[in-house]
Amino acid sequence: MRVRDLLAPGAPRLRLLAAEEELDRQVGGVMTTDLQDPGRYLHGGELVLTGMLWRTGPADSERFVRTLAAGGAVALAAGEAEVGPVPADLVEACRRHRMPLLAVPDDIAFGTVTEFIGRQVSADRAADLAALVDRHRLLVSAAGGGGLDAVLDLLGGDLDLDCWVLTPTGAVIAGPGERLGAADRDQLVRAHLAAQRGRRRPPHRARLADGFYSLLPAAASPDDERPLADWLLVVAGDVTEWTPKRQQLAENLARLVAAERHRRDEGRRLRRRLADELLALLRRDADPAEIGRALYASTAMAARYESPEPKSLEGEGSWLVVSAEGTGLPEGAVRALLEEAVGGTTDRALVAGTGSGAVVVLPAALEGAVPAEALRALLAPLEAGLGSEGRVTLGVSAPAAEPGGLRGALEEARHARRIAAARIGRVCVAGPEELASHVLLLAAVPDEVRRAFRGRLLDTVIAYDLEHQADLVRTLEAFLRSDGSWTRCAAQLHVHVNTLRYRIGRIEELTGRDLSRLEDRVDFYLALELA
Repeated sequence: MRVRDLLAPGAPRLRLLAAEEELDRQVGGVMTTDLQDPGRYLHGGELVLTGMLWRTGPADSERFVRTLAAGGAVALAAGEAEVGPVPADLVEACRRHRMPLLAVPDDIAFGTVTEFIGRQVSADRAADLAALVDRHRLLVSAAGGGGLDAVLDLLGGDLDLDCWVLTPTGAVIAGPGERLGAADRDQLVRAHLAAQRGRRRPPHRARLADGFYSLLPAAASPDDERPLADWLLVVAGDVTEWTPKRQQLAENLARLVAAERHRRDEGRRLRRRLADELLALLRRDADPAEIGRALYASTAMAARYESPEPKSLEGEGSWLVVSAEGTGLPEGAVRALLEEAVGGTTDRALVAGTGSGAVVVLPAALEGAVPAEALRALLAPLEAGLGSEGRVTLGVSAPAAEPGGLRGALEEARHARRIAAARIGRVCVAGPEELASHVLLLAAVPDEVRRAFRGRLLDTVIAYDLEHQADLVRTLEAFLRSDGSWTRCAAQLHVHVNTLRYRIGRIEELTGRDLSRLEDRVDFYLALELA
């Protein structure tokens, strides 16, 4: 197709602003970007879609258009949804460089433009689908993966090749999700993460009930050190047994997915800045009205992304806070994986980075925004990708009914995370319901104090058990669970009451404590919890 086809009847409602004499240029693909310098991602023939977030002044327009011209782009389409009408300096720069400039009205989604071009180009080149995918390596969509779906549909229709793009937690980014159940997706992402952890070269292979599947990582950049957050391309069949041309098709498709992931990351830059600003407000205990304005701005942006139509923001006043920390992971990894796992496709969640951790603020009414159990289930597949030292701990707050309650919710989430950190496991989550428990007090005690307290009470008992196989520790646990009832405890242990009295007496002799006293019972209970 040619640039002028974008202005023909039936095409998206775009406006031509510059370089009318260059409309016969051939469009070979689409690239969506807000990078200040996208030149390294241009291969020639692209129509570039941009939200103009890279522009801070007139000089930026000249530099951006000059880069596009040098990279072989055939036209520029500027969206007016984010920053308003196309500025005059961008129009002038396009005239100087003879670059056709099209304005995309704020009620036209980038995905609509991308899909229109995809249909036109596929019709022109259906005879060589491999070349189509190669030429459209940077086909992307601002509507949450629509460009990827268009390409995967073509592969399925023309080559009978089923493909999916998954997040590391098994959510479907693109592809026929109804053909790949949740259990199968879980198995595939676990196999992929385990292979990545073992540093095995892709493509990886996994076998499901209906046959083999090939797994190709789609890193946002070649030097990406955040494999837990990378998307995964799943291809039905064993790629290693394909012909070289068909293998090249899969590799090109993986690069296409990586380009879309990179575009999504760039599109999240403004959301990340808002999230970091909100966290800074909470840390300095800012005025609730200021916090409310920050929340309103983020919600308004998400609503604009989801629908060009104005949307009421009422009912967005209840928020959850999640505090997360990573151990043995690269800096920024926890933030990136939570953006994929919790942020989903609605962009309603604000994910702020805290070095090795992250803080998430998201509407409590959002579908799927359920507390600790759902979050634990959502992140469970990540265990397969954590090394021997890798660990993620998370705490979830109760809903904050208004912006002024977010500071307290943040503290609550942090306390809950400390409870999670005291547990054993690669991915541990604690919720607000656990904050009224003694576990909160134990989580706040330094490790060396915990070890000393436990050792003073239990070390002699454990040593006696090891030497005499006396089963005193298990007896002590049963006695406390029975609230000190001799008959119930003896029945539970299947021993005579006199035997139980002998064992409890031995524990008291070894420790110098009296188990008839409430204080000593509490101490033993806490020591066993720490053990």
